[in-house]
Amino acid sequence: MTYHLLIVEPLTLDAVTAALAQCLDVGVQAVDVADEDTDQDLRNWDALVLCEMATVLGDVSTSLDIYVHESVQPRPSERELASAFARSAGALVLFPAEEAPPSAYWLATESGLVTRSRLYETDDEEPRYTIDRVEAPIDRLPHVTVARIPEVVRELRIATPLSDVFAAQLHRMHPKESDTPGTPFRTARSSLIAWEKLVRQMEAAWAPSGWYPSDLYVERLAARDKLEQLRNQLPPNVTVLLQNALESLDDLFADLTVDDTDGLLGKEPLPGKDAASAHGWWWNRRPECLPW
Repeated sequence: MTYHLLIVEPLTLDAVTAALAQCLDVGVQAVDVADEDTDQDLRNWDALVLCEMATVLGDVSTSLDIYVHESVQPRPSERELASAFARSAGALVLFPAEEAPPSAYWLATESGLVTRSRLYETDDEEPRYTIDRVEAPIDRLPHVTVARIPEVVRELRIATPLSDVFAAQLHRMHPKESDTPGTPFRTARSSLIAWEKLVRQMEAAWAPSGWYPSDLYVERLAARDKLEQLRNQLPPNVTVLLQNALESLDDLFADLTVDDTDGLLGKEPLPGKDAASAHGWWWNRRPECLPW
C-alpha cells in the first residue's frame, strides 16, 4: 500500500524513520527512508517500509512517498497514518482528499484535529506549495485564511441508490436517449441524482462536511423543479419509474424539514434563486437550522 504525505515542517531522515516505525508498529531497522542525497546502493530494498523523502518549497517543507509491504498488519488508512505521524513527529501533515479538485486536502495536527484544507501547487519544475485555506484555525499557520471550502461539498461522493436503480432501468428501456446529453431522459437522470444527494446529505445531518453551501442548496431545489417540468416530456413508463423514486425522496425531504412559516428561507439572499420561476412545494419548507 502506498501513501503520500506532505509535512509543513522540515524533518530529518532519522525523525521520519522513527515516526514511521512507531506509526506502523515495526522496528526502526524495518524502515528505509531516503532523500535525494542518499546513495541508492546502500538502501535496504527488502525493508517492510520504504519511503522517498524530498524537500519542497512554499508552505510545505517535506514530501513523503511511502510504500508499506502487505505483510505489515494492520495497515492504516491514509487518514490514520497522517494523524499518527502528526502526533509522533509533532508536525502538521497534509494528505489528499478523495474528492475531484486537486486542491482538496486534509490537514492533521499533533493534537488530533483533522480539518479540510485547500492546497495549491505551481507548475514550476520545482513546484511551490501554498496552503490557501483551512476550515479550522491552526496556530502554526496564522497567515492562512480560515473559511469553509464549498467546492469540496459539491464533489462529495454521496450514495444515491434510488437514482442508481432509475438510471439502470432507464438505460435498459432507452439506452441511446439516456446517454445523450440534452435529452429529457439524461436530464431526468442527472436531476434525480442531484435531488437525492441533497436529501441524503440532509438525512445525514450534512455529514461529512457538517454544512452545505446555499447556492448548491438552491441548485438542487431547482433540480427538483426540473423533474416536475419533465413529466410531460417523458414516456408514461419512464414517468412511472421517476414517480416511484420521487415519492420516497419527497417524503423523506418532508420529514426532514419544517414549514417555512416565518419566511426565513425567503429572507435569505440565496444565490441563483430565480424569483420569477415557478417553484414546487419544496421551496416552502426548510431545514430547521439552515446549514450554511
